[in-house]
Amino acid sequence: MQRMGKVFLVGAGPGDPRLLTLRGRELLGRADVVLYDALVHPELLDFAQAGAELSFVGKRGGQPSARQTRINQRMINDARAGKIVVRLKGGDPLLFARGTEEIRVLRAAKVPFEVVPGVTSPSAAAAYAGIAPSHRSISSSVAYITATESPEKDASAHDWSKLAMGAQTLVIFMGMRKLESLAALLIAHGRPETSPAAIVQWASLPKQRSLVAPLSEIAELARAEGLTSPALFVVGEVVALRDELRWFDTLPLFGQRVLVTRPRHQARSFSQRLREAGAESVELPSIRIVDPAEPERLSRAAQELGSYDAVLFTSANGVTRFLDAIGKDGGDARRFGHALVAAIGPQTAAALRERGIEADVVPSEYRGEAAAEAVLSALSARGTAKARVLLPRAEVAREVLPERLREAGHQVDVVPAYRTLPPDEVMRDELRRLCAEGGVDVVTFTSSSTVSQLFETLGDDAASLLSKVTLASIGPITTATAERLGLTVAVTATEYTTEGLAQALEAHYGAASHESE
Repeated sequence: MQRMGKVFLVGAGPGDPRLLTLRGRELLGRADVVLYDALVHPELLDFAQAGAELSFVGKRGGQPSARQTRINQRMINDARAGKIVVRLKGGDPLLFARGTEEIRVLRAAKVPFEVVPGVTSPSAAAAYAGIAPSHRSISSSVAYITATESPEKDASAHDWSKLAMGAQTLVIFMGMRKLESLAALLIAHGRPETSPAAIVQWASLPKQRSLVAPLSEIAELARAEGLTSPALFVVGEVVALRDELRWFDTLPLFGQRVLVTRPRHQARSFSQRLREAGAESVELPSIRIVDPAEPERLSRAAQELGSYDAVLFTSANGVTRFLDAIGKDGGDARRFGHALVAAIGPQTAAALRERGIEADVVPSEYRGEAAAEAVLSALSARGTAKARVLLPRAEVAREVLPERLREAGHQVDVVPAYRTLPPDEVMRDELRRLCAEGGVDVVTFTSSSTVSQLFETLGDDAASLLSKVTLASIGPITTATAERLGLTVAVTATEYTTEGLAQALEAHYGAASHESE
């Protein structure tokens, strides 16, 4: 007999993927099937296990949507087939959502279920827009109201004569299409025309927009500003505290869409850092990291590692590829023996540390020239006059580091550990579309290869398209590559790391903000 599965109704939160609960993330990692709604952030699907079936069942007003009866039957059928089903719902499953209806259907079908609460949209709007629903001396009561009721009702359940003044703060959901009539109803039933009111659209996301105005003017101003759903309508004296409480939309990169062109496996930490500064990160790598043309050379170097006096790493990719080659041969970090290990910068050193190796040399300036001098100094301190040095790196790279070491009398074996190639055709098309349609405000370059490959991807229009955005580079070498292609780089990091690049962007936009004040 088929073992019964289970359905989990999981609140995805208001938008920001970082607001998913730990329980929600755990269940996504176990699910066989994920049925997700329209307002669920796509990054949450990355938490699903490999092979999970991801199915969009969202509903949006005025657009073709999955019928609720089909969603219900899908949950029942999959659970009866022994599957773990996550019904991923925007916000909280039981706040102005169909969670109650779905639970009743599941119970009637004798399907086990669990409800996992999510951060609600009013909680997010309060926290991210600086509009506290309650305040000890201003508002001790809050009413949550939906402006869109079930079409199956014969009449509205709302008694505006009581609702308008029944709570000191009103939070109205799904009211953007009725904003003018809602404001009129509230005023007609006792709310002063001057009552502070606010619209918060896309709460908790970098594209969040907030509008504050007197109740009598809010509808006209919202229309003029082009505010639409999804948004919350808040009315009450607490709205007047927004200037004191706001923090999210004052972050240095708030509202900026930043294109991250580095490979996806390296992009996540940089993207998270950009989000912390208020930006919306768009991860579309302009390069692919693949095996070198002659992988046997890398394998041979991994086998002969014990014969080298020093090993130099110039990138995290070089670290990963070389240590993977050691592992494939059945070896481990012990093969380094007494060899001097050098990393060109802190991110490369961190990649080594993650694999159990502490770099002996990390230069204070993260470029080939400084790395060469630091390694020469360390070899001299060891009394090694003619060292055998291994340099596993990208197939195409600057020659300054090996040339400087050879000039000093050392033998240097440069072994390609990986190649950088242009993105595949699907990614190329998406990059072209994004840049052509003005879909980003900032383009970041974390290596010379990200510059040259994006330039090639965009084709004849590259210079024109990239002239319309802010270009930001991880360091002077990458900037020089861009400038040779005729591009103007507005931001160059002084610390040649992604953290340094993020700080440089913050300083750039912070300065621009002060100039406009």
